[in-house]
Amino acid sequence: MSSSLNATLIRFEGSVHGWLVLHSITALRISMGAVFVVFGALKYFPGVSPAQDLTVTTIDLITFGLVPATPALILTATLECLIGLGLLVGRGLRTTVYLLAVQLLGILSPLLVLPDRLFSGPHHAPTLEGQYVLKDLILVAAAMVIATRFRGARITTSPDPVSP
Repeated sequence: MSSSLNATLIRFEGSVHGWLVLHSITALRISMGAVFVVFGALKYFPGVSPAQDLTVTTIDLITFGLVPATPALILTATLECLIGLGLLVGRGLRTTVYLLAVQLLGILSPLLVLPDRLFSGPHHAPTLEGQYVLKDLILVAAAMVIATRFRGARITTSPDPVSP
């Protein structure tokens, strides 16, 4: 590769990196907010959310049957929409992150209370519901990044690029 092409690629990479440093956490926050609003809104309409039965069953188990199905779905939908709106707006992130922590505990609780339902595929492979819950581990990692932001953490650039 010629040195001028290499230098051009390095400058381009630096520009992209600079943009990512400035905007990636905001993009993560907004995209996560959109996911929570959409998935939360689906739960307001009976039979529309693919997670409806899993949500109702999990809440029934962790509340020992004290919360009926309809209020459980409405509460979950409202919590998810509030979290999503908080992430989208970017204000009140401290409260949003605390609500998100509670919600993520609920989202991941089927791993503990319904493992047979989530991993009943061949050789204990995850079912479709199990895959749905496992992908929520990404939400946990994203929430951790967003949570660092309200305390002032920032991505910064290094003065010297690191070689891959």
